[in-house]
Amino acid sequence: MDFTKFKALLDEQVEWPDHYTFKFVVKSHKKEDLVALIDDHHIQEKSSSTGKYTSITARKMFRSSDEVVAVYHKVSKIEGILSL
Repeated sequence: MDFTKFKALLDEQVEWPDHYTFKFVVKSHKKEDLVALIDDHHIQEKSSSTGKYTSITARKMFRSSDEVVAVYHKVSKIEGILSL
């Protein structure tokens, strides 16, 4: 995935350093893989009614858009992850 436009948009709309909030949906059996990659974030979890999926909201202070994009690159390796 090309994050060039996203990075430019972040730099246009955010004055760094600032907090950034990620929202992900992942199959519950992959939740620990995601949490391991973002364990230094403030994390909130919510399971779906069936327990098959978990939504994760993660918030952290970042110094630049490059750091935000790096998180998206790391988590994109998790099979079936949905970034909102």
